[in-house]
Amino acid sequence: MASVYSVSQVTAYIKNMFTQDFALNRISIKGEVSNCKYHTSGHIYFTLKDGGAQIAAVMFSSQRKGLDFELAEGQQVVATGTVDVYERDGRYQLYARRIERDGTGDLYARFEKLKRELAEMGMFDSCYKQPIPRYALRVGVVTAPTGAAIRDIMNISARRNPYVQLVLCPALVQGEQAPASIVRGIRRLDSMGLDVLIVGRGGGSIEDLWAFNEECVARAIFDCQTPVISAVGHETDVTIADYAADLRVPTPSAAAELAVFDYRQFEEQIGHARQRLNRLMGQALERRRFRLEQGRMKLRLYSPQRQVDERRQRLADLESRLGEIAGERTAACRQRVKDCRSFLERQMERSLREGKHRLALDAGRLDALSPLKKLGGGYGYVTDEADRRIVSVAQIDVGIRIRVRLRDGCLKARVEEAKGGDSFAQKEDGRGEGDPHSTGGEPRH
Repeated sequence: MASVYSVSQVTAYIKNMFTQDFALNRISIKGEVSNCKYHTSGHIYFTLKDGGAQIAAVMFSSQRKGLDFELAEGQQVVATGTVDVYERDGRYQLYARRIERDGTGDLYARFEKLKRELAEMGMFDSCYKQPIPRYALRVGVVTAPTGAAIRDIMNISARRNPYVQLVLCPALVQGEQAPASIVRGIRRLDSMGLDVLIVGRGGGSIEDLWAFNEECVARAIFDCQTPVISAVGHETDVTIADYAADLRVPTPSAAAELAVFDYRQFEEQIGHARQRLNRLMGQALERRRFRLEQGRMKLRLYSPQRQVDERRQRLADLESRLGEIAGERTAACRQRVKDCRSFLERQMERSLREGKHRLALDAGRLDALSPLKKLGGGYGYVTDEADRRIVSVAQIDVGIRIRVRLRDGCLKARVEEAKGGDSFAQKEDGRGEGDPHSTGGEPRH
């Protein structure tokens, strides 16, 4: 069985081969700079590439004396150093000791050419820049829906002002289809009447950011009626979109900071404004009180108050005199009312006595004429069945029913015979003598 080696042994062997190779120990490589990053430690990490391949490179801070210019994306350079293996990652890279310019890269040349053309057309002129609204409530975002840019914008927006509405239009931000996707997103959000738009993405190489260097994207931003904030890449990244936008910020996080106003700070500003307004109102009131007091002093100086005081004194005297007269007249009126009441009471008592006397006389006369009293003397009151009074024999037919009301009740009877004159009365009287129910010979009618 063949020998088996560990990964470390194989990587160390390959590194040893690179170390022993004379050509790789001192080599100069020409290429275009990409993915350039300045680390806080002072090291510079970048990639050299051409049309067919690329190689990772690093220049340590101790070798920075071999670089006499600012290394940036798209530059065409010649890097001299050693190609060696980085054992931890198992990859080779160029350890640069000196870097020299070697013209401008193709992408950078295209960038500069388009930038000059658009600048000559006036698309970057400040007169076309729209102001970013200070208190935006609806913010549109054109970026990738899953990238770090949208997460940063959402987090910062929620922290600064949870009441601001974010409207995301997902777009491709890298690749051949990215420019058209970004243009569609800008135009769609522009038609929604939002307050401000954020167009951008996270950092990357010049190739990754190239979609924002296309002319169609710059024209879409320039034609947008809504103010546009460009937030492409990191602070060192600059694109054509940054020049065409109304405002350029270094990162998407900075765009969210500028587009979304701080609600707590807004409340504090409102509180300060309220305090200032109250203070100004107090000062204005104080000035008007002072002017009022000056007017009062002038009024007292010209002595119109004396005339008012004299009239007040005269009015007080008149009121006092009026009170005395009113008291005297009131006492006289009360006495007259008292006398009239006594006279009226006497007249009413006399009238009452006279009325009682007349009432007693009338009651006696009425009692004498009362039919009830006559009924009590043995008389009766005769009516037919319809309660019509019968006062003559001519009103009666034989056989009809009649009613006879006496003092203590009522009788119903039938008429068997009706005769006029005294014969009927005598007959009745004769029959009355032998009637055991007779009342002593007194006739009943």
